[in-house]
This record gives sequence, structure tokens and C-alpha cells, in this order.
Amino acid sequence: MTETNLVELRQYTLVGGQRDTLVDLFERAFVETQEAAGIQVFGRYIDLDDPDRFVWMRGFSDLETRGRALSDFYGGPAWAAHREAANATMIDSDNVLLLRPSGRGAQVRSDLTIARGLLRVTIHYLNGVAPQRFEAFWTDALRSMLAEAGHAPFRPLATAAVENNFPRLPVRADSVFLSFMRFDDEAEEREFTRWWSSRSGWRDHLSPDLLPALMRKPEVIRLAPVAR
Repeated sequence: MTETNLVELRQYTLVGGQRDTLVDLFERAFVETQEAAGIQVFGRYIDLDDPDRFVWMRGFSDLETRGRALSDFYGGPAWAAHREAANATMIDSDNVLLLRPSGRGAQVRSDLTIARGLLRVTIHYLNGVAPQRFEAFWTDALRSMLAEAGHAPFRPLATAAVENNFPRLPVRADSVFLSFMRFDDEAEEREFTRWWSSRSGWRDHLSPDLLPALMRKPEVIRLAPVAR
């Protein structure tokens, strides 16, 4: 399997009632055709807290491959045939993060492509803290605390410090760190949320250089996989 060293997390805000229409079109017309262009398509989800949002991920082995593959797909026949129908379902498609995996990326696709259950995505806004510095803190403190309680987050992603080499599709400039957890159902995720909300004191001995990354409450997205 080709390694995934760049990931796009794409969140689309849709016209009311159009999510099923886009999901059906996406699955029929945009999965195999992107893969044929060299794009790794994975992780198609609905947002459990917003009926007008479709979230998906795609990956690339490197920046050069990304530029070539996106040019081939968006200049190709599948997009030309279906772009008007797809765009008609969308209010906004520019909520995009370009990310890199922690370490080497061989397992990213299998981690982030769940067939059932719920994927909880936590987005930390770093506010100038170096992603590598926050990653070390997350690994040593937060991940360890979760592991001790029987929870196993997937390998995290962080903002890729690269230029967007396909400017036709914008990406956000935010510096972020993302962690992912899978749950069997919403009840299990709610129980985790109650447990996590009761944790106290884990910020008490933070190094001052990490404090800017904790000023903003992390964003949590709860996703259910699209049934194909």
C-alpha cells in the first residue's frame, strides 16, 4: 500500500436537504475516478450534529503527487460531467485542512476509514505553538491518560507546513493538531465525553510555551460513516 503522507480533511456546508443527494453522487461518480487519478479516497462521513454537512478525507504520498493527481482529476471527464450537480448541493467547500500524519503514514487510511460506529475528531488550535511541541505533550500526557482509562486514540495529524500546490482549491491557514477516536455507537461516545469532562488538573504543570494552544477550547466533530 502506498504511504499517505499528506491528508486533506474536507468539510462541506450544504444546501438544506441536499446531503443525501451529494453522498449518492459522490459515491457513484467521484470515488473510483479520483482513485484512478492517483488520489487516495477514504473516510466519507456525515456529521452527527449537523444535517447539512458532509465530511471526507483524501490522501497523497507527497506534495508532487498531490498537484499532479488533482490536476488530472479536476481536468478530467468525471468532474466535467458532474461538477454542476455537485456544486449545486453546496454552500461552501473551502473548509479544508491540509495535514501530515505523525511519523510515517502507512496506517492513516485504515485508521480513518471506519465501516461502522462513530469517529470523534478533536481539533486543537495551536495559536503559534509548534506542532511538534504540542504533539510531544499530547503523546506524553493526554494520550497516556486516555490509554490508562482504556481509550486508544489513532495516530494524530497536524498542519502540513507546505504550500498549497493546487490553489484552485483553497486550504485553511490555521495551525492545528487533530486526534481521532473510534466508538461503537453514540452511547459509548457520550460516556467518554462525561468521563473526559470530569478530568481535572491535567493543565496544572504545563510548560508556559504550551499555554497558547490551550486558550481556545478544542473543536469536536462527531462523524458516522457513509453507507456504501
